[in-house]
Amino acid sequence: MDAKGFLQEVGAQVNADFVKNRSILSFEEYLSLFFNDPKGQARNAAQYLRDVMDHFGTETVPHPTGTIRRFKVFDAPSGDRDGRVAGQEEVQNSIYRLLGNFVRAGRINKLILLHGPNGSAKSTLVNALKEGMEAYSRLPQGALYRIAWVFPSEKLIKGSIGFGERDITQGEVASFAHLESEAIDLRMPCELRDHPLFAVPPGERKKLLETALKKKGLGNGDGETGDFILSDYLREGGLCSKCRSIYTALLNSYGGDWLKVMRHVQVERFYVSRRYQVGTVTVEPQMSVDAMVQQITADRTQLNVPAPLHSTVLYEPHGPLIHANRGLIEYADLLKRPLEAFKYLLGFSETGEVPLEPFVLQLDEVLIASANEKHLGAFKELPDFASFKGRIELVRVPYLRRYKTEQQIYDAQITSTTVGKHVAPHATEVAAMWAVLTRLKKPIPDRYPNDVKELIDHVSPVEKLHLYEEGAPPDRLSLANTKELKKLREDLFTESDAYPNYEGRSGASAREIKTALFNAAQNPDYKCLNALAVLEELHAICKDKSVYEFLLQEVVDGYHDHEAFVRVAETEYLDRVDTEVRESMGLVSEGQYRELVERYIQSVSHWVRGEKMRNRITGEMEKPDENRMAEVEAIVMPKGEQAAEFRRGLISAIGAHRLDNPDLEMDYPRIFPDMFRRLRDHYFEERKRVLRKNKENVLKYLSEDRNQLTPREQTQVQSTLKTMSERYGYCESCAKDAILFLMKKRYG
Repeated sequence: MDAKGFLQEVGAQVNADFVKNRSILSFEEYLSLFFNDPKGQARNAAQYLRDVMDHFGTETVPHPTGTIRRFKVFDAPSGDRDGRVAGQEEVQNSIYRLLGNFVRAGRINKLILLHGPNGSAKSTLVNALKEGMEAYSRLPQGALYRIAWVFPSEKLIKGSIGFGERDITQGEVASFAHLESEAIDLRMPCELRDHPLFAVPPGERKKLLETALKKKGLGNGDGETGDFILSDYLREGGLCSKCRSIYTALLNSYGGDWLKVMRHVQVERFYVSRRYQVGTVTVEPQMSVDAMVQQITADRTQLNVPAPLHSTVLYEPHGPLIHANRGLIEYADLLKRPLEAFKYLLGFSETGEVPLEPFVLQLDEVLIASANEKHLGAFKELPDFASFKGRIELVRVPYLRRYKTEQQIYDAQITSTTVGKHVAPHATEVAAMWAVLTRLKKPIPDRYPNDVKELIDHVSPVEKLHLYEEGAPPDRLSLANTKELKKLREDLFTESDAYPNYEGRSGASAREIKTALFNAAQNPDYKCLNALAVLEELHAICKDKSVYEFLLQEVVDGYHDHEAFVRVAETEYLDRVDTEVRESMGLVSEGQYRELVERYIQSVSHWVRGEKMRNRITGEMEKPDENRMAEVEAIVMPKGEQAAEFRRGLISAIGAHRLDNPDLEMDYPRIFPDMFRRLRDHYFEERKRVLRKNKENVLKYLSEDRNQLTPREQTQVQSTLKTMSERYGYCESCAKDAILFLMKKRYG
């Protein structure tokens, strides 16, 4: 393709998109569009943002409190993994609920203040909303329009450029909106992006809105006769100062002929843009005011301004508040600004109006701010906080407390591309575990019934970690206590929600852990970014108490013992490596464990019902074999548990699973994961010598001693390494590091 052909092809595509997107409309054309979709065109900023969240849909995800709704807009519509919000579903639902409150009230009357520790994803949440708004505004159902004023050239219309008593168009030009640029002397867009319907007088506009909504079966817009609620902004709003002055001047010049005024109205589609600050703006902590005006008609270089406007003073507002109108404005770290710099929010957040020297700004935008807990605490001590209190909705954004969700943050940003080397299995998982452990608080037994106080008091940090993530109580508990602790999972997770010093307020931030991971990737002792390098970095963090404030917390029954948490993370890592290496060696198949458990449960089922069962060998009907059941129970039953109670508990668990999943087959590994793990551990403990030998063979194979192995041993090692690579993601280098570490710690 030559240059000319390329230009023609691109030009044709751009032109087609321009026409398809209906980028420029006359006022009459816009009214037709409005009548087709009055609900979509009569939304205020809160309704629009709520529709953005609805557009991308929701899903139900597991949560320590049961299940919870997650909004997919926070999964980054563009597919950018860095922009995805990991977890924080509670915050997502709080924002959606507050937007719903604004919709029902018909006005945005409060500022949403996201507060939490540094690095808890406050800005990421808002950025995801902004990105969603950008994507939605490019869709037909998300189209947004603003008003502009067009003044034709004297070449087209002789006389006073549209300001005469004579019918200068002689009925040929119904609108100046589609004139070629050569035929236009001046085009004046509205910086506030005034809604096109503001060109209709208030009384007639109200009738127009109600009529259009009724025709679509949406009632009067009062929320009682239909689902849609008209906002005060659309009902009572009006043109900005500049547009009102132009409108008045035109109306006077045309002797009150409103239809002639409307010929000068051009309706332009606009798109939300973070980069160009259209419909969304972030205000960083600063001293300057967020809105101002400049007089434009005093500048006599604008010779194209029609003569009647020369005697009219026009003011043009600008600044973040203006750029964000009809969208969302974010005040990052709001409370780092001097109080005087944002006192105007007292009125603005409640009325949507900001008084400036020449006029009052009327704005329609969702206000979201962020603050850390220290600044919020100090703000609450100020006398002015009482005034702000009723105009602010506080939404807490704590650190995550589920390590697999935390790991998603690191997996999105710590890749072989970003660190320049292979990322070994469990490197980010180890970091996520340690981070979450630093955030957990010791439960308060006095908040629970007397019969479970002791149980709660003995829950360790690592046990709480797994209870939150997998709902897995510790092995040390009896079956009865296991059930009890599972029931208390939600209470534990929400225990400190009402406390100022809530769980998730302090600890290692995701930013600090990401820095540690990038540092670990530069460790010259390892060819891969592996968990061993990460553990070394975590040890280094624990020594720097002057930098990391959370390290100064008092240790309480194992909680806040951050150095011990590194050892806990190491143990968890060793457990995973040990399991993966053993399974890669294929010494015992999962099917054998499943068969053993199924036979055991079959025996227990007959025992509980007091029935005989058929002997698989003799075919005779016999009582369940007590010896065989006892052999299995010696391995899988928690210490101190009574066999009869344990058996009945198993059958109850199976019954409960059937009730919850009537159409699914029995999946014993899923129902009894602890039982299968104990079976594996018991088997491999008995085969420890064989395992040690096999692991030594792997190390020999990966060293200069490969020739010492027999062909059969080499084949076994190759099979093991292949499985470790395909199933778990190890390369030879990180497999060697992991097995060496495992041999040193557990098989030495």
